[in-house]
Amino acid sequence: MSDIEKGSAGSSHDKETRVDAAPLPAYESAGVAEALPQEDFMTRNGLNLASFKPRRYHTGDSTEIERTMKSRHLHMIAIGGSIGAGFFVGSGKALHNGGPASLLIDFAIIGIMMFNVVYALGELAVMFPVTGGFYTYSTRFIDPSWGFAMGWNYVFQWAIVLPLELTVCGFTVGYWNQDISVAVWITIFLVAIIIINVFGTLGYAEEEFWASAFKLGATIVFLIICLVMVLGGGPKGSRYDHYTGAALWYSPGAFANGFRGFCSCFVTAAFAFSGTELVGLAAAEAKNPVKSLPGAIKQVFWRITLFYILGLFFVGLLIPYDDQNLLGANPFINVNASPFVLVGKYANLTGFDSFMNVVILVSVLSLGVSCVYGGSRTLTALAQQGYAPKIFTYVDRSNRPLFSVLVIIAFGPLAYVNLAAAGPTVFDWLLSLSGLAALFTWGSICLSHIRFRKAWALKGHSVEEIPFRAAGGVWGSWLGLVLVVLVLIAQFYVAICPPGGGFNTVEGFFVQYLALPVVIVFWIGGFIWKRTSWLRVDQIDVDTGRREHDWDSINAYRAQLAAMPAWKRWWHKLFV
Repeated sequence: MSDIEKGSAGSSHDKETRVDAAPLPAYESAGVAEALPQEDFMTRNGLNLASFKPRRYHTGDSTEIERTMKSRHLHMIAIGGSIGAGFFVGSGKALHNGGPASLLIDFAIIGIMMFNVVYALGELAVMFPVTGGFYTYSTRFIDPSWGFAMGWNYVFQWAIVLPLELTVCGFTVGYWNQDISVAVWITIFLVAIIIINVFGTLGYAEEEFWASAFKLGATIVFLIICLVMVLGGGPKGSRYDHYTGAALWYSPGAFANGFRGFCSCFVTAAFAFSGTELVGLAAAEAKNPVKSLPGAIKQVFWRITLFYILGLFFVGLLIPYDDQNLLGANPFINVNASPFVLVGKYANLTGFDSFMNVVILVSVLSLGVSCVYGGSRTLTALAQQGYAPKIFTYVDRSNRPLFSVLVIIAFGPLAYVNLAAAGPTVFDWLLSLSGLAALFTWGSICLSHIRFRKAWALKGHSVEEIPFRAAGGVWGSWLGLVLVVLVLIAQFYVAICPPGGGFNTVEGFFVQYLALPVVIVFWIGGFIWKRTSWLRVDQIDVDTGRREHDWDSINAYRAQLAAMPAWKRWWHKLFV
């Protein structure tokens, strides 16, 4: 860690940087080396051979990836960055298996979990800014062996999601033309992801900003149209030319396949929310993460409410769970599988189904880029900590962790396997692996936050010394952790008792629950490598690498908030 990272909150105040009643408090930068000579435009953006040469470092600079993201990037990554196939396409399978009520309740439960997870992550990221992410909190506050497992689990998760997203891209384009092989489209989109990654962190940030803005606008349009359809404002002769209200909740019904169907929706919901935590990973590459991250974290609540809850509520009002076009009703991905596309099709709105298909395509491609970003940065951080081969510490002049990026992209061609006769089976295995893998990451973030707060209090600190505090505090993290455990139990039940009835085969069980043995293998590997065990609370270090803050500015900001009218305080609490 650089010297500036080693400090105690409130122990040092930089009088030079005090601001007068600023709208947001100013903070010291941590982990950033003194300015390096500016690279030329072509090198900085990865457009010449010189950009592939190793980046020059200053002694003591452990960050190694330059901070180039802006607040607008973080905010958009938070509100729409990880929305992809799980939400737009996978929700069709969940609707088919569980019915509209199960779909809504399960996504709401995962949403509550994610709200607490992201706030806990925000508190930790503001206190301890670390390039490469959350696994380091598991290493620091839980157990180094478990941190090893979580780091590799996270890399593995994104490496698996990439071919899934590419497959959905291919079949999405097939909606317009089924004569061209899906393999052609998989290739085109894989090349597109590679090109975006040529531009490094800024390539990812700009792509996510514009893609998220597009998804946000399209979702608002979708919600307005859905409201009109539910009220009977659809074109004459369409399925929605009369008031339907909640008719589909009565016939064919709100729930499908009973308790089994209810439990089966959780893994789809977990897959749909995968990547929400990326805002914490991206924060390490922001210019001023402590200033921009809290506002970005607050956007997650609105993403959960606007995208997931309202969107799926309307889907459940407009598409019956027994519709044969839904993903779960077919052996593989159907080009008509997305309930969002089906709404436009059944409403006879010329071009709307194609518009929603474009939205899905942009979303899935965006998440494919996120796969490479999240996986590569975590792999680089693992290598920096000695948990992966040293070659993955290589960062080039264009700010790309080059070999880490190449390794994640190398998993992309797995998408072609889905085209074989056994494609549906492969798709199920990959989906199950990636969906459950995220749950272990989220549970670890909550547990890290709980143990950090315990160690923080044990060392004589108060919560007032924490500049950005999780909305639910420790109890919010306990709620998030309990929900993670309950979802894992529910998925274990589904792995034994599938929605269709009867009992699963051994193969069927592992298709549903393979992520657990994979995590255990990683954990055992970490223990063999590091020979460490569960940390006692008194062993946890809460000082090394802690960001140094300008507490004069922070306290001035808090006083300014306290003097505001109640409505304005709530506005800041929810949005700023």
